[in-house]
Amino acid sequence: MRHTISVLVENKPGVLARIAGLFSARGYNIASLAVSETIDPTISYLTMVVEAEDEKILEQIKKQLNKLIDVITVTDFTKKEHIDRELILVKVEYTAKEKAKIDGILNKYIAKIIQRKGELAIIEAVDEQENIKQLLQDLSRFGIKELVKTGRIAIAC
Repeated sequence: MRHTISVLVENKPGVLARIAGLFSARGYNIASLAVSETIDPTISYLTMVVEAEDEKILEQIKKQLNKLIDVITVTDFTKKEHIDRELILVKVEYTAKEKAKIDGILNKYIAKIIQRKGELAIIEAVDEQENIKQLLQDLSRFGIKELVKTGRIAIAC
């Protein structure tokens, strides 16, 4: 099962490497990772999605994270009310006749065309993971030329 965990850490060189090392040394997989500074530039907010087959593994992950010196807090969103989002940029090819179809698809999602060049469009979308998957499925009939995704970010309600 996938779990979303946030970690507040001191914004120092090597912190992310130590966290990644903790996971690789124990054979845990990080499915998604997003890191940025907070309002306080000395603190970073790290959001990760981890694979944990059972509660024991998840508890071990959280305990190991809390042992790291530069870690301030660890939050597991699994059982907490929260909002999470992913961002994608996707390049699709379309003809002039298909423009209305693409616009119709984008209107169903939190998505918009941010650049057009000839028959190529770059689309930006921000939404929950399931909606992003559905959008990509809907756009696949146009021919996805390129796709980049952020890791999941989350915040407690």
